[in-house]
Amino acid sequence: MSIKEKIIDDIIAREGGYVNDPKDSGGETMYGITVAVARKFGWQHSMKSLTKEVAFNIYSSLYWDSLRLDDVEKLSPKLAEELADTSVNMGAVRAATFLQQSLNVLNNNGEHYKDLTVDGAVGKLTIAALMAFLAKRGKEGEVVLYNMLNCLQGAFYINLAERRKKDEKFIYGWFRNRVGIS
Repeated sequence: MSIKEKIIDDIIAREGGYVNDPKDSGGETMYGITVAVARKFGWQHSMKSLTKEVAFNIYSSLYWDSLRLDDVEKLSPKLAEELADTSVNMGAVRAATFLQQSLNVLNNNGEHYKDLTVDGAVGKLTIAALMAFLAKRGKEGEVVLYNMLNCLQGAFYINLAERRKKDEKFIYGWFRNRVGIS
């Protein structure tokens, strides 16, 4: 089993089966896939019948491949897992934005590598900046960057729950299952 398969399988297991909580902004979900995302991916059947294989393909396409996590995983499986998880819960653009913001403030005012345009798209320059950062900072840097990504994710959840009181129902689980797990 590849690292990608293990990470996505773990996300599917963590997300669980069918849920239709009226307080959840995502609405009806199966394996963490919202009905809106499933429909965009071409699924036209009941969400209760969404297969793990289809869920895996959606996760792979929308939340792994779109972030070039095969490239990230070669540099750091831990960071690939964190970015995949953030992407699933907050969207690929937000996960990429968190990575780009973090890399920009870790580049010692451009001494280690150039600032990135924070555009929410992982491209060659973002991968090159990540490579340069990890080459400079090593394993310790990997931990620091991982922690920064988790801090941004956690702060986003807190702000969300403050803006939308209905999300207070979910914040404990978001932190239990999403922030700081390794």
